Amino acid sequence: MKKKSLGVNAFLNGFRSVLNLLFPLITFPYVSRILQASGTGKYNFANSIVSYFLLIAALGITNYAVREGAKLRDDRQKISEFASQVFTINMISTLISYVLLFLSLIIFKKLQSYTAAILIFGLQIFFTTIGVEWIYTIFEDYAYITIRSIIFKIISMILLFIFVRQRSDYLNYVAITVFSTVGSNILNYFHAKSFCDIRITFKIDWKQHLKPILVIFATGIATQIYVNSDITILGILKNDYLVGIYSVSSKIYAIVKSLVQAIVVVAVPRLSMLLGKGETRQFRFLLSKVTNSLAMFAFPVTVGLYMLAPQVIDIISGKGYLRGVSSLRLLCPALLISVFSWILAYCVLLPAKRENKFFISAVVSAILNISLNFVLIPLMAENGAAITTTIAELVMLIMIIFYCRDILRGVYNLEFLRDIVSYFFGSVAIIGTCLISNGVSQSVFVQVTVSVVLSAIAYGLVLVVCGNSMIYSFINDFKKK
Repeated sequence: MKKKSLGVNAFLNGFRSVLNLLFPLITFPYVSRILQASGTGKYNFANSIVSYFLLIAALGITNYAVREGAKLRDDRQKISEFASQVFTINMISTLISYVLLFLSLIIFKKLQSYTAAILIFGLQIFFTTIGVEWIYTIFEDYAYITIRSIIFKIISMILLFIFVRQRSDYLNYVAITVFSTVGSNILNYFHAKSFCDIRITFKIDWKQHLKPILVIFATGIATQIYVNSDITILGILKNDYLVGIYSVSSKIYAIVKSLVQAIVVVAVPRLSMLLGKGETRQFRFLLSKVTNSLAMFAFPVTVGLYMLAPQVIDIISGKGYLRGVSSLRLLCPALLISVFSWILAYCVLLPAKRENKFFISAVVSAILNISLNFVLIPLMAENGAAITTTIAELVMLIMIIFYCRDILRGVYNLEFLRDIVSYFFGSVAIIGTCLISNGVSQSVFVQVTVSVVLSAIAYGLVLVVCGNSMIYSFINDFKKK
């Protein structure tokens, strides 16, 4: 198979992620004002509950399929056999997930008042499975899913403004959210047949697939616990209002995190292929380049979000949610930390088949996060939830670095370290720029626009002055064109 440009893939996946971000950025300000904090809290609590069952259905299959499938993608017969086995396992896990979801609704009375929302959200479980998006990641085909995203996001936004008009319409919002993914996944399933033949099969090599899938699944459970436990425990120990306030902060945090990760996620199948074929030199070179690219975007985004937190929350949700400024700022260090732990976990540990080390890191972080949540949330409410997330992310990063330290030798040289220093100085320039820009106008839109534009210019100039290798590489590539 002809190798596709990582730059083009990064652009397409980044653009798709921007579309996924624009949907909540455009709709959430409208929805949060219509539904108010209590309605938003109900929506997010139900969503957080279903996310656990989505994880059970997913069973760690996506990461496993990308890692192993990337080595088989040039042979249609082999990739078809592999994809069919993985898809069948995924269908079995989906059935188990639904059984557990229905049992939870019967057993836990706290969930019964959210039954309608949970059942609607639950439709995503089946349609996510048949969406087989891991096929598109294996074959590095981001053009199709980008076009698909445009169509369904536009339809969903139209439906939102038609059917969500008052506080009692939060179930309509749930249904529209589900629709935005359901239709896409149906199309995914049929279009995926252009890459390989996917079918239900009874010839499954359980010995080969089950152990790594279960380890990756267990890791995903642990990760999801410390990601979602904040909202879940906040909902149990406090109330829907505080869940609604914190949901704004955590949603912004998740949106920005997803956008930064989207820039480099396209490199995962390529890195998996290189390491799987023993091409260590090329693997280390690409890993260094990808990490440097991630750092170049992660530093300014994190600092900019911290400085503009009040304006961002005001624009997205209104002044009624400004209490969430402190929790959003407390989540900013977690943002910077998490994107680096993510790249080391998914681009190093998993391709190196060290999923058990990733699992250990995730379990320790999850246990720590849950324990601290029960201590800090009663004392500090949503701010306590934000602090526990940052601490858990830091512990995760430290452990992951320790477990892949041998592979990282020789990856990050002196030039890389100089680039990191330039990102630090560039971030300082952003802080100064934002402080000055905030006094330009009383309008939050003007403040954000001026701050972003001037910060981008200041950041770029600092990188040029510091001789940043990435910025000069971009300049040289532009000159060649």
